[in-house]
Amino acid sequence: MNKLYIGNVSAEASEEDFETIFEQWKIPHSGPFLVKTGYAFVDCPDEKAAMKAIDVLSGKVELHGKVLEVEHSVPKRQRSCKLQIRNIPPHMQWEVSANRLLTASRVGHHSVNTDTETAVVNVRYAAKDQARLAMEKLNGSMMENYALKVSYIPDETAAPEGPSAGGRRGFNARGTPRSGSPGLGARPKLQSDIPLRILVPTQFVGAIIGKEGATIRNITKQTHSKIDIHRKENAGAAEKPITIHSTPEGCSNACTTIMEIMQKEALDTKFTEEIPLKILAHNNFVGRLIGKEGRNLKKIEQDTGTKITISPLQDLTLYNPERTITVKGSIEACARAEEEVMKKVRESYDSDMAAMNLQSNLIPGLNLNALGLFPSGAPGMGPSMSSGPPPGAHGGCSSFGGHPESETVHLFIPALAVGAIIGKQGQHIKQLSHFAGASIKIAPAEGMDAKQRMVIIIGPPEAQFKAQCRIFGKLKEENFFGPKEEVKLEAHIKVPSFAAGRVIGKGGKTVNELQNLTCAEVVVPRDQTPDENDQVIVKISGHFFACQLAQRKIQEILAQVRRQQQPKPTSGAQPPQPRRK
Repeated sequence: MNKLYIGNVSAEASEEDFETIFEQWKIPHSGPFLVKTGYAFVDCPDEKAAMKAIDVLSGKVELHGKVLEVEHSVPKRQRSCKLQIRNIPPHMQWEVSANRLLTASRVGHHSVNTDTETAVVNVRYAAKDQARLAMEKLNGSMMENYALKVSYIPDETAAPEGPSAGGRRGFNARGTPRSGSPGLGARPKLQSDIPLRILVPTQFVGAIIGKEGATIRNITKQTHSKIDIHRKENAGAAEKPITIHSTPEGCSNACTTIMEIMQKEALDTKFTEEIPLKILAHNNFVGRLIGKEGRNLKKIEQDTGTKITISPLQDLTLYNPERTITVKGSIEACARAEEEVMKKVRESYDSDMAAMNLQSNLIPGLNLNALGLFPSGAPGMGPSMSSGPPPGAHGGCSSFGGHPESETVHLFIPALAVGAIIGKQGQHIKQLSHFAGASIKIAPAEGMDAKQRMVIIIGPPEAQFKAQCRIFGKLKEENFFGPKEEVKLEAHIKVPSFAAGRVIGKGGKTVNELQNLTCAEVVVPRDQTPDENDQVIVKISGHFFACQLAQRKIQEILAQVRRQQQPKPTSGAQPPQPRRK
């Protein structure tokens, strides 16, 4: 475990550069530096030297304008469920802090790093995806004043994955092949199963398809992709969407070929206007593409020599949750920009899907596909969502075990964020309400100095999930929380006063279990006076998934109480069978 992988390496970096850095920081190494395009490898004499290199260099040392990323080099086939987490505050009880962050199936041995007096633990997760998500979420996150450092531990028992298993850069290494469209042969099924969507002027669609479809067939064959041209969508529109399914490389090649065809057709038809590249991306990913104060987008513009603009939020509708990213420049520059833009979009998609999949195991019966939070991989992606009624419009909560009752949640947001949630002339809150299928209102401020405002959300469970998800996301997007800071909010739900004891449990047992399971803080304040409806407040604080899970668990307890309150069936009638969890 003493071989290191060094990532985010500049193309200008050389062996001598790394020799100098390791010498400067007094980090021993036992072999030469193997420098590749974008990354490098080196062996260290022992575990202590390897850990010192990771602690001292990763995320801290810059080489030719790029901040190095250093981690243990673990072959893909040995990256399974084991992680080593370092730099943990030495006094903190690890079992509790792990629960707060991400649920591990087993925590391994503890040790203390004598150089810094911080704790080191080995953790095993239940599944590879959970370990990968934990790696993404925990690495660099702050625990008190300590930045956690996470790396894989090789799993010598992991089954080999064939010849491409060790490759870091080959797309085939990311997933098992799955057959694609008929006649196109097998194409790899990627974790980032998100197509490239572009808009093209309608007058060029014929040239892209070609005589009897010859041109489009040729593009799909050469780029190993599946391409859908949505000719019938938006009849009479000046532009038509094209969806390209392939590897990232295949998508980029197909996109470049389409741009070249449009350029040639423009010359042949004496079309003199500039033809920018227009990429469609789901709004959920655009905030992270833009980055804090627009940094990510500016960097892509500088690196590729292009000018990039993004359509305003006001253009979004329930039926079209995509933003248009317009890229201006030469074909080569636009192609480079497409690669960078889609790389950011795919990273966001991967991260969100992993988080959703992990948490969906913990939220009983939650039908994530019904939520419409993420684009589907189907042709048409965003606009194809328009088939059928708006999500959450009716009957959308049958997946919660047949309890479609409306719920009321009071969510507290920073007072300064009210404008961002409402949007210009109330546009954002209207769209959000329509999208979620919930009533969303902002209560008046309580006093001039109120630091928080209450958002009143009324709707069934899936509507609650969607509305709250968007509000948490908006606060992050608008930088009300720092780049490495998770959005944490407080939510209040009212419960009948006679049911409050069931939420607390004997000696606080239920509420403690709730907190351990959900990672949220759950408090039923003592000595509350019930309101006019004989209800009291339960306070829930935490990040989005923690809040959701706590809300669902509390609603489950209330449903049980309601069932027990129902009158006994009359004689002769069959008693209802208890629903199995």
